[in-house]
Amino acid sequence: MTDGQTQYVEIGDMVSFSKTLTETDLVMFCAISGDFDPIHVDEEYAKSTVFGRRIAHGILSMALLSTVAAMMSAKAKERGFSGTSVSMGFDKLRFVKPVFVGDTLTATYCVDEVAAERGRSYSAVSVTNQEGETCVAGRHIMRWLAPE
Repeated sequence: MTDGQTQYVEIGDMVSFSKTLTETDLVMFCAISGDFDPIHVDEEYAKSTVFGRRIAHGILSMALLSTVAAMMSAKAKERGFSGTSVSMGFDKLRFVKPVFVGDTLTATYCVDEVAAERGRSYSAVSVTNQEGETCVAGRHIMRWLAPE
C-alpha cells in the first residue's frame, strides 16, 4: 500500500507463524465457540469416524491466519505505514485436511496483489501441518486505511 510516496506492502511479501496445537487449545476453543461436537470432544465417538480420532475445529486452525495478517500489518508499520489495517475477510477458504491435537501448524501469508487505488491488498493464505500437508487454504483481503 502507498501513501502516494512509499510502498508499504509489495507483491511477494510473506510472513509465517508456527504453533503446536495442544489439548488446552482445543478445550479452550470449545469453551469460546460453544462448539462441543463429539468429533472434537469425545474420543470414543471420534474413533468410530473416518478420522479415527478427535479433530480440531476447522475455524481453530484458520484462526492462525489472523496472526499472520497481523504480522503483515506490523511489517507495513515497520516500513512507515501510519494508518490502520483491517481484515475485510477471506475468500474461497477451504478446510482440506483434518487437524489433530499435537499437530504443528504453520500459517503462511503471501501478498499476491496490491490495489493501491482501492486501499487493498490480496494475499494467498494457508495452514500446513508438520508433514507439509495443506490443511486450510484461501485468500485474504486487507484494507489499508489512511491516518486521519
